[in-house]
Amino acid sequence: MDKEEILAKFSSEPDRYYKVKLFAEQGFERKSCSVCKRFFWTLESQRKTCPDHSEDTYSFIGNPPTKKRFDYTEAWKQVESFFVKNGHTSVSRYPVVCRWRDDLYFTIASIVDFQRVMGSKVVFEFPANPLVVPQTCLRFKDLENVGVTGRHFSSFCMIGQHSIPNGNGYWKDECVDLDFRLLTESFGISKEEIVFVEDVWAGGGSFGSSLEFYVRGLELGNAVFTEFQGDLGHHTTLDQRIIDMGAGLERFAWITMGTPTAYDCCFGPITQKLIQKVGIDADANILTKYFTEIAKSLEKYPDLSQVRKAAIKATNLTDDNLNRIITPLEGIYTIADHLRTLIFAISDGALPSNVGGGYNLRIILRRIMATIDRLSLNLDLNDLIDSHIDYLKATYPELEEYRDEVKTIIGIEVERYHDSKSRMVKIAESLKNKNLNVDDMIRLYESDGVTPDYLKEHKIIAEIPDSFYTKLSDLHQSEKKKAGEEFDLKGIPDTELLFYKDDPMKFDAKVLKVIKNKFVILDRTSFYARGGGQEPDHGKINGADVLDVTKHGNIVLHEMKIVPSEGAMVNCEIDISRRINITKHHTSTHVINSSARNVLGSWVWQHSAFKEKDYGRLDITHHSSLNEEEIKKIENVANSIVQKNLPVTIKEYDRGQAEQTFGFRIYQGGVVPVKSVRIVRIEDFDVEACGGTHVKRTGDLGLIKITKSERIQDGVVRLEFVSGEAAIRYVQKQESDLSIIIKSLGSNKEKLVKSFEHAMSDSESAKKKLKQLIKRTSGTAAKQAADNSKTFGALKFYSVIDEELDEEFHIAVGEDVITQNPSAIYCALIIKGGGIRIIVFAGADASKTFKAGDLVKEISAKLGGSGGGDARFGQGGGKDASRLADALGYAELLIKKTVGL
Repeated sequence: MDKEEILAKFSSEPDRYYKVKLFAEQGFERKSCSVCKRFFWTLESQRKTCPDHSEDTYSFIGNPPTKKRFDYTEAWKQVESFFVKNGHTSVSRYPVVCRWRDDLYFTIASIVDFQRVMGSKVVFEFPANPLVVPQTCLRFKDLENVGVTGRHFSSFCMIGQHSIPNGNGYWKDECVDLDFRLLTESFGISKEEIVFVEDVWAGGGSFGSSLEFYVRGLELGNAVFTEFQGDLGHHTTLDQRIIDMGAGLERFAWITMGTPTAYDCCFGPITQKLIQKVGIDADANILTKYFTEIAKSLEKYPDLSQVRKAAIKATNLTDDNLNRIITPLEGIYTIADHLRTLIFAISDGALPSNVGGGYNLRIILRRIMATIDRLSLNLDLNDLIDSHIDYLKATYPELEEYRDEVKTIIGIEVERYHDSKSRMVKIAESLKNKNLNVDDMIRLYESDGVTPDYLKEHKIIAEIPDSFYTKLSDLHQSEKKKAGEEFDLKGIPDTELLFYKDDPMKFDAKVLKVIKNKFVILDRTSFYARGGGQEPDHGKINGADVLDVTKHGNIVLHEMKIVPSEGAMVNCEIDISRRINITKHHTSTHVINSSARNVLGSWVWQHSAFKEKDYGRLDITHHSSLNEEEIKKIENVANSIVQKNLPVTIKEYDRGQAEQTFGFRIYQGGVVPVKSVRIVRIEDFDVEACGGTHVKRTGDLGLIKITKSERIQDGVVRLEFVSGEAAIRYVQKQESDLSIIIKSLGSNKEKLVKSFEHAMSDSESAKKKLKQLIKRTSGTAAKQAADNSKTFGALKFYSVIDEELDEEFHIAVGEDVITQNPSAIYCALIIKGGGIRIIVFAGADASKTFKAGDLVKEISAKLGGSGGGDARFGQGGGKDASRLADALGYAELLIKKTVGL
């Protein structure tokens, strides 16, 4: 939707879209900017330009327009107090990880808190009306600006003032009046300083007018009146109009403090602590002039480096001042901002990683470390984390609970950064004198973790491209769901879901429709449809097998090979054994998920899950692979819950009520696209929104056994498990396997460990003897190989196909062959376990003509595999044993060609 077209339409009818009571009461005059022609409202008769083009833009730096001074936390208290006195409910912030939306990873605006997606429609659900919220938001598209511009943040507090205009809420007149009074009454800003600028907002098929309010060129807030849907000219009024006023808390503090940057008044004691630690002589006069110019130049130049150059020139900044004051300050601001962002994100359950939004978190952590290295700073990050939380907990008390977890995760990531530095040094060396574009830099970061900051520090690039972080952020948004098979279900009534009621295992139903001669729709069903990682019920309809069950909207489709007739009454029967086993694995998923969180840390969330009759699988968010001790602890906690035989209760809640009552931990299985939420609760141990089937009490699970754990991707660990009958069968199988091992060792259970240790000792002894034997015989074997080698010019070539001796023998022989004759090439093709192992050695003289690694690569390709190596030694493999002779023949041909035969 073209915003300029909407703005032109709305601005042509200002009385309809922009004029409010306040403007008439106070005498605001509507004007058109003499530079850009945008319309604005002001009390200053002499003003001819909008805030973006006015002489007083950013003149509050060093000279705030109010006698009142409020830092970050104090500014929120003022805002909250004002709105609460004026009938608003103060709502605590929502998580910065947007669990309630599958199209967003992070919360990017306060209005997102109250948006819920139902089908293709976005609806608003407010816990109170009207309300105000101090919402922490995360945005990563302008990272190169953070620390440099004085006002860009990767995390910031958007004050959300929201209202639905009904019996309790209000619309434009009241909204603008409240915002005006907030500025004049609570913050003591002269009304003549306030300018309202006409604008519009459009997104998600909705749009409306908006009024941005500025003081001395600083936009403090934007009141959006979401009123219409559709396309301009063919639009209709929304059933649910919304006021979405978003204001920057950092800017409210900045306008009253008048500090050179917003960073100076929004990080509490952290900034000053860092300045003292680094030893910067921060000349307030220099900083005020410099950052005022930076702020004014941001809209004039397309590139940040040009903005900095212009500011340096305008303020006559010397190289000494730049290097001694500005550069280290930019670094300090970056560290403080990025660390605060990590604190919020990790506290809300996000992990730095190479997937999804974790990309953004890892890159800002590495920006912190790169900045520390570049400026040679000696900083204690744990101390800075404490300072941040100590300052923020007055506004966000929940951060205190996660102090240790934040330190743990950041500590792990710092270690990983240090481990990767030696690799990055080598990569940086190889890139000198190369021109890198944005795509090259993204590949370097994704494949090797090399950040653009690191490239800049090592002078591989002059500046970080403005588009780098935007492109990287766009690449790693939440994945879209794959589209399923489409069905025309118009006119078909919703299926009565018996599995959410009495859940009979036998029932009668009427066939409403048969689609594609294989999908059967009944008027009622107890067959559970595939969903939430739970596999569907199987069973019979009129004696014919039900192969699959899926749910489309509120209609259930039963897939069958033999289908009944439409309109027929049919008898249905669920496979009870399958249902019971799947149900136990589903409830066990909940138990293991919370057990893992209790053992490992608050960052553990369900990433995905699968529940089948024979086993269950749970993927959790965790930073590292699990060791045996951790697995045992998780299993022990899970089985303690089984032994307590806790009740598993299921109750329907209004979605908003469920969120306010239980928090956003309920969204373990993903987004709930319905208004009524089914809450599955295991007392206070686990509470989740879930549509699956569950046991009545945890004791019904019998036993939970974790069978496997592996790290399947960065930040995600997979746990496979069994419970109930499947767990019993698993334990019995282990017992049976153990008996076979005991029998083969000629031992008993009591002496099993000692017998195994004795067998291992014998095995190691045998290996040592074998190595000695190989060493003694390799010289003789090497001489035989030399005697049987073929001569190609100056080269000697020996090859062998071996089904008996392994690569250890042939490596020893190959070493001896090329030691005895530097012109020799030794090639062994070892048949092993259904595959072929390839070993090639080339002597010092031979390798000048034909490299061992190149020959391995060619032979491997002929055998359907791959390989490589260096000039002296190569190894590889293949699968096609039928082509062994052809492969050796091809190797001889290559050598002949190389030597000119």
